[in-house]
Amino acid sequence: MLYIDIAFLGLSILLYLLFGGADFGAGIIELFSSAETKNKTRKLTYKAIGPIWEANHMWLIITIVILFVGFPIAYTTITVHLHIPLLIMLFGIIARGTAFVFRHYDAVKDDMQKVYNLIFVYSSFITPLFLGIIAGSLMSGKINPTAISFHEGFIAPWFNLFSISVGLFTVCICGFLAAVYLIGEAKSADDAAIFISKAKWMNVATVLSGALVFIISEVEHIGIFRGLLTNRISLLAIIAASVSLFFLWDYLLKGKKNRVRILAGFQITMILFAVGYEYFPAFVLLKNNSFISLLENTAPLSTLTALGWALILGSLFILPALFYLYYSFQHREQEY
Repeated sequence: MLYIDIAFLGLSILLYLLFGGADFGAGIIELFSSAETKNKTRKLTYKAIGPIWEANHMWLIITIVILFVGFPIAYTTITVHLHIPLLIMLFGIIARGTAFVFRHYDAVKDDMQKVYNLIFVYSSFITPLFLGIIAGSLMSGKINPTAISFHEGFIAPWFNLFSISVGLFTVCICGFLAAVYLIGEAKSADDAAIFISKAKWMNVATVLSGALVFIISEVEHIGIFRGLLTNRISLLAIIAASVSLFFLWDYLLKGKKNRVRILAGFQITMILFAVGYEYFPAFVLLKNNSFISLLENTAPLSTLTALGWALILGSLFILPALFYLYYSFQHREQEY
């Protein structure tokens, strides 16, 4: 059951990035939209994600539960040494959700709408930024379980160039996914052209920020770049993601929205798989050249077995309902 638990953990992280990340990205592209397109972006964003935005946080909750129950040492290390970026990320989720609701359902349309809009777009940027910072902290090897100072124990693990670069990379990924998904939601050629342009710019930003991650990893001697080059499977995944860029841009120019969506999801999946495969079974790299393993630092076997069965049985009920939720709102205009 251990590998089933690990598979669900990886799948939950991937799906949260693909779907929850796209929700955050909607606010990101609104933040960087011009005055002429901001209102159009805002209306289409609400129409696309309004009914289902809350469901995407299910994947984050599942990730937390799996770590808490099945991998308590990793959970404790993360929540103790990274509690500051975790709190900022959680406050961002709350602020974003609150602003999203109030700017559409506030009974009085006054100047507070500007406040709601600002909270929504900036929390949409800050939340994935710190989500990426947390991810970067797990790979940086700067978490020190024996730290004796506040800075070394709770600031240095995440407030560094590498972790921040991973945060910016995550922001760009979210913006790119949102732009790609919203191409298919556009009902006119002009609207589609707006999001095709945004997808191109966000894709360029994603590539550049990804290169920045590699450069900083070499400067800070973290070794993720060399690790990807020397691991054949990870290298093949990165090559596949890179080659698919040419097809993605071709489909963007031709306006083939479904193929663009598939390729965008494929690229992010390959990137996450490459990094995960390189580091596995390590989940948290520590400063003393050791790591917290998903294969060794686990809960008792009985707990892992119960968790595995709970995930399997739960997925039989949750996944069909979730897919029907997406399907119903994708086809609501055709039905009515």
